[in-house]
Amino acid sequence: MSGHSKWASIKHKKAANDSKRGKIWSKIAKEITIAVKEGGSPDPSQNARLRMVIVKAKGTNMPNDNIDRAIKRGVGGGDGATIEEISYEGYAPGGVAIIVDVATDNKNRTAAEIRSIFSKNGGNLAENGSVSWQFKKKAIVMIPSAGNTEESLMDIVLDAGAEDIEQDGEVFTITGPMESLSSIVDALKEKGIEPESAEIVRVADNNMTIAENEAKKVMKIISLFEDHDDVSAVATNLEITDNLIIEE
Repeated sequence: MSGHSKWASIKHKKAANDSKRGKIWSKIAKEITIAVKEGGSPDPSQNARLRMVIVKAKGTNMPNDNIDRAIKRGVGGGDGATIEEISYEGYAPGGVAIIVDVATDNKNRTAAEIRSIFSKNGGNLAENGSVSWQFKKKAIVMIPSAGNTEESLMDIVLDAGAEDIEQDGEVFTITGPMESLSSIVDALKEKGIEPESAEIVRVADNNMTIAENEAKKVMKIISLFEDHDDVSAVATNLEITDNLIIEE
């Protein structure tokens, strides 16, 4: 399995972990609010980004009331400060590239905390553009493997722009160009297949393989970023192998 598919599978399993759901729902709520503001509409049929975030929310069993409150905040009907999206680039131990995407209502506080996580764990924050050139944004769609086969799914999504399908246990990961996300999801739904998640993800052009002891340090720093309340996504070019995965 390629590195980005392995990473997508790890995040999918975390979303299914009851102890993690509250924090995940809080982060998705921010994404919904931003999607409404940027897309200019609280109607998913008129707002592609909002539609995809709602698919992601439902894939984590996020309650409809939570989704509705986040939409209201996006149109100004709820309480809450303005949320801003920012990306931080840096290096983890072993020279591994990391991009941390955040959604925050206090960018000064968040910047200091992101910098601290880097510096206290053998990494360093870099200038914008230092590592982002090594990544491309891709459409990643997760489908339950039960009742589906790689061949049947490829027949459905190939014409919608999908580039690759890989299986990891209970899920298939479908990958395609960023602009193909909506068409892949629509093609699946037309055949009665409901995606468990659908989102735009940064994928490294080439993954790095480093010594296992260094790689474990990278996994630790990634985990610290993901546990931060303001972090919405973490991308890395580390080649993630099974022996680096820590069950939580």
